[in-house]
Amino acid sequence: MRKISHLLTFALLLLLAGCSTTRRVPADEVLYTGLQGVEYNPDGEGDKGLPSGMTEGIHDAVNVKANKYTFTPKFRIPFGLWVYNNMNPDSKGLKGWFYRKFASEPILVSDVRPEVRTKMIDEILDNNGYFRGHADYTLNQGKNKKKGSLSYIVVTGPAYNLDSIGLLPDTCNLSHLIDSVAMRDPYLRPGSRYCIDSLSVVRNRITNALRNRGYYYFRPEYIEYLADSIQNPEHISLRLTLADNMPKTARQRWKTGNVTVYAFRAQGGGTPDTIPTSRGTIIQMQPSRLRHEIIPECVTFRKGRYLSARSMDVTQTRLSRLGIFNAISIDVEPDSLAAEPTLDVAVSCTFDIPLEASVEVNATSKSNSYIGPGLTFNVTNRNLFGGGEQLNVALTGSYEWQTGTSGGKHSSVFNSYEVGLNTSLAFPRLIAPKFIPRRNRNLNWTRFSLGADLLNRPHYFKLAKFNASVNYDWNPSRYSTATFTPFKLTYTKLMHTTPEFDSITNANRAIALSFRSQFIPSLGYSYNYNRNFGRDNQFSWNFSVMEAGNLFWSIYELCGKKGEKTLFGTPFSQFVKGTTQVVYGRRLGGDNWLVSRAAVGAAHAYGNASEVPYAEQFYVGGANSIRAFTVRSLGPGSYRPPVTTDNGYFDQTGTFKFEFNVEYRFPIFGPVHGATFIDTGNVWLLKKDPQRPGGELKASSFFKDLAVGTGAGLRLDLSMIVVRADLGVGIHAPYDTGKRGYYNMESFKKSLAFHLAIGYPF
Repeated sequence: MRKISHLLTFALLLLLAGCSTTRRVPADEVLYTGLQGVEYNPDGEGDKGLPSGMTEGIHDAVNVKANKYTFTPKFRIPFGLWVYNNMNPDSKGLKGWFYRKFASEPILVSDVRPEVRTKMIDEILDNNGYFRGHADYTLNQGKNKKKGSLSYIVVTGPAYNLDSIGLLPDTCNLSHLIDSVAMRDPYLRPGSRYCIDSLSVVRNRITNALRNRGYYYFRPEYIEYLADSIQNPEHISLRLTLADNMPKTARQRWKTGNVTVYAFRAQGGGTPDTIPTSRGTIIQMQPSRLRHEIIPECVTFRKGRYLSARSMDVTQTRLSRLGIFNAISIDVEPDSLAAEPTLDVAVSCTFDIPLEASVEVNATSKSNSYIGPGLTFNVTNRNLFGGGEQLNVALTGSYEWQTGTSGGKHSSVFNSYEVGLNTSLAFPRLIAPKFIPRRNRNLNWTRFSLGADLLNRPHYFKLAKFNASVNYDWNPSRYSTATFTPFKLTYTKLMHTTPEFDSITNANRAIALSFRSQFIPSLGYSYNYNRNFGRDNQFSWNFSVMEAGNLFWSIYELCGKKGEKTLFGTPFSQFVKGTTQVVYGRRLGGDNWLVSRAAVGAAHAYGNASEVPYAEQFYVGGANSIRAFTVRSLGPGSYRPPVTTDNGYFDQTGTFKFEFNVEYRFPIFGPVHGATFIDTGNVWLLKKDPQRPGGELKASSFFKDLAVGTGAGLRLDLSMIVVRADLGVGIHAPYDTGKRGYYNMESFKKSLAFHLAIGYPF
């Protein structure tokens, strides 16, 4: 029966392939079969030396898609075109529905209009300084003269460079400012290639500089260029001019007049309360809960000074960072009664609903029958005391259980769980001694946090962790944020252990020390840099460093205390820890992105501690790491817990971590996107542990110890939330699996891992 089915399928495919796809093509038309290619300078150096953006623009101009084809293992069939040519469009019932559903009208060469596309190429050449360039096309036909593809030939000719730049006559302040900005621009230099896009960038730079100096109504189109290519052959003499239709308002330099801030209630209505301040007048609709000094701290306009567009952006950013408004707008209006050009500024703010709740859910499934969902529930009050304070309460929970059987017996239905309650109270200002300098140009945050977590591994231990901290958050620059933690105190308490866990810790002192009850007094600093370079490049870098126990250790040493030092009768840990991560995304065209990440971390214990606490050690695997492996199922190094040890991943942590990921993201349809990825990495020990052989970091075995996985996933991007599903496939495990070769997974089924999560992995 299987052979008969294959024969019938083969016969059907032959029938489809043999049916004409040009039967309904008009006699004087040719079916377009696609773009064959673009050839540059066939008698010269090809596209060598041409700007990449220029060649991409030419390719986009001529890359018209032909009729879609249906792919089968051995055949390529234009199914929609076949339906259009070989079925009756006037059919009723099922046949009519089939035709309307699948028929595809033929795309003809006349529809592509190659003569128009060669003119588009000529325009691209002119815009990029290749004035002697030209383009042509060729219709390529085989035996069937009713079909043809198109190819294009582009002859660029020499590039025209700027020879001289003529500035505006320095007759007024406006011309003087334009000339001063233009003279500093790196593009307006003799020898630069003439390019329309670059000239547009210069106009925008000049306009931004003018609007920040009081010329609020100035626009880029008021700057014009006169280009002369006759004086010096193959060179351009460029001169800046001002447009004749530039209005008088654009020539005037405007000062800031009255500043009024309107604060509207979220539900509308209310009674206006007028409050005069040094930064303007506040009209606040009552009843509302907001202290009067909060808004003036965010307003950067100054009456009598020249109006700056940058002040508008900074004011809006500061008000937005308060997190208490859902809509902010800034409008200006000329003051007709003022003696000189003056603009009154009106800032409108609408309060947001103060309480906000959110739920995040993620889940992981491994082919070894372990599943592990997690949940985070957040509640935020964005204006607790009327000063923009933010109170956040987060309840987190995750658990993991094993389905099926193990060793012929049913496993525990509920194997392990982790719950936590964390609260933070943030103030939109720096709460610190007055001798610490304040940065007025940015909104600073002071954050007080309290938290408690309980980690329960029923077969081994129950660990509680309590923490309290003070953090300062600020923006060192437009693209960066920083956090300084002057004080953080963490207390870990091993509440309960099982005989099986005790036997492991008795045999391995390093694990025992990492789990002991202890205080972790620390301070730290973290820095994040995020920037987009144009539309096609995204870059982010973050770095964090922390130290623990050094201050207390130094005090004890000064007081003559020797030996192990304690805090409230409990030993405190002493170590340093640092992490860094770089993420780079490159647009490959359209909405296709290639995103890569590299992450490194290291921690080292010394002095009052010989091991880094378990909670501060590194681990890999899971939905945001190496997706072919579950959390804490790798390392350290080539070490693997005995297969007889269930839930043995508690010791699969390390003091050094390396990860590298590459992910290709592409659209599928609508909000559904796809991704393919490759992940690699592992954790190691910086100190040798005889009980975990192969776990120490060594240069000779570093690459062999890297776990490698690949896979594919789907993303549902709903703008406000991204739901992600990834299926990871293991390629190489760093431990001995009993298989030889680089691909050493025990079986394909056991190498699969499915992850369901919220947000992108990086």
